[in-house]
Amino acid sequence: MQASTQASIAPALSAEQRAIIYGNILARRDVRSQFVSAPVDDAVLARILTAAHFAPSVGFMQPWSFVLVRDPTVKRRVHDAFTVANAEAAEMFDGEQRERYKTLRLEGILEAPINLCITCDRDRAGPVVLGRTHLKAMDLYSAVCAVQNLWLAARSEGLGVGWVSIFRQSAIREILQLPERIMPVAYLCIGHVSHFLDQPELEAAGWRTRLPLEDLLHFDGWGGDDGNSAGLKAAVRDAQAQATQGYLST
Repeated sequence: MQASTQASIAPALSAEQRAIIYGNILARRDVRSQFVSAPVDDAVLARILTAAHFAPSVGFMQPWSFVLVRDPTVKRRVHDAFTVANAEAAEMFDGEQRERYKTLRLEGILEAPINLCITCDRDRAGPVVLGRTHLKAMDLYSAVCAVQNLWLAARSEGLGVGWVSIFRQSAIREILQLPERIMPVAYLCIGHVSHFLDQPELEAAGWRTRLPLEDLLHFDGWGGDDGNSAGLKAAVRDAQAQATQGYLST
């Protein structure tokens, strides 16, 4: 009997497992104002930090470290740094958009029981890193993978996460006493929440709408169409319509 030459294919997760994963991704939100004071259990915190630590990294360099902030005094200093930067940011917008910006709640620093700064050590794996030889920012991109892992793990635990990016980097470095080689990548607010919003807060506020995925697809080069994309584009439209309703059928 002739042996099959067809390559074996790794099995997919079950439909139930896939539905849980996609549902978690679609239910993830950037939390600002829904934090409650309930403490986060150490075992839960350990699990989401472990999920972050098991993120992919170029050259397996694992460039991240995690600075936990629970001291109210440190949080207040961080909040003060945000307040200064936020006022500066408002002035960068014009007219009606500036006034709308001022109505947005963009952080939960004082309310969240845990603040977490995820950093990148750009020297951790030495001067030459497999996979970073020609694109030096790959260590930063790897650290962002850790952010996403933690965010999705936190959502699965019922925890909200908010990314606060309106800071002067020098202020965060000083407050958290970061060495010069350490880059602050993400300052996150983490905690239990009263509820999760049905849609992203900025979308609900009319700041921006979600772009059609179909318009963001290119084939074999920017602006290209290989002539065989009609089926995929139709499937993408259907999938985005489902995702807007909070699910992806599998």
